[in-house]
Amino acid sequence: MLFVQHLPSELSRQSASALEPSTGLLPTLLTASVLAFALAWLSSVGGVGGGALMLIAFTALYGLQVALPTHTLTQLASNGGRAWFNRHAVQWRVITWYALGAVPFALTGGLLLPYVPVEPLKRVLGGFLIVTVFWRRFRPPRAVPADKTFAAVGAGCGLASALFGAAGPVAAPFFLVKGFIGSAYIGTEAAASLIIQLTKIVAYGAGSLLSVHVLQLGLALTPAVVAGAWLGRRTVARMHAQALVLVTEAGAAVAATLLLAGI
Repeated sequence: MLFVQHLPSELSRQSASALEPSTGLLPTLLTASVLAFALAWLSSVGGVGGGALMLIAFTALYGLQVALPTHTLTQLASNGGRAWFNRHAVQWRVITWYALGAVPFALTGGLLLPYVPVEPLKRVLGGFLIVTVFWRRFRPPRAVPADKTFAAVGAGCGLASALFGAAGPVAAPFFLVKGFIGSAYIGTEAAASLIIQLTKIVAYGAGSLLSVHVLQLGLALTPAVVAGAWLGRRTVARMHAQALVLVTEAGAAVAATLLLAGI
């Protein structure tokens, strides 16, 4: 999530051999699978937070150049699983408006990534998230946003995902204000994130980051993230709606804190 701002310099320092599998990968793959399962479950319960931690874990295990596209592939599986398991509650009209803003801005952000001063921008984003979470908690809005306003939300999320890897925490307050809770929130947020992940896959493919090793790794981790999404769906069914809102707000607050801290 938050390592994307270092991509140009990191990629220039890493050799092409970083994309090739090394020997003795089974213990690392098992560790990554356990983490992917647990964090996919977390994302399925709270909607945000799991993806950010997953990228941090993958970067520690594999290095940034492999972690970024692998994370996108696993998020594709995780969000696809969450959207499918909650498909009956997905708000497709909102998703349509969201996609109108998300797709072009995700592509634009990917193109601007090497040239944008990301450090100050991510702190601005972190401050915005903190204010939004507290404002919603202590001064709840009286009006529900119209569906078409999610085109602007999608644009902001697409840009944030391309520059920082953060989309879910940005969208969370707006989905909550719209009144989405439980399966409606989890499924709609997952479908929205899925759109952005698909767009980023196109960008990574164009940038030759989808090596055979990355594709194999993403495929190997897919069962773990799908299983985590399935278990998360069952967990949500047993949770009180207010508890889900609190978990979601806590995830957005943690993401904001990481952004402000420059992590």
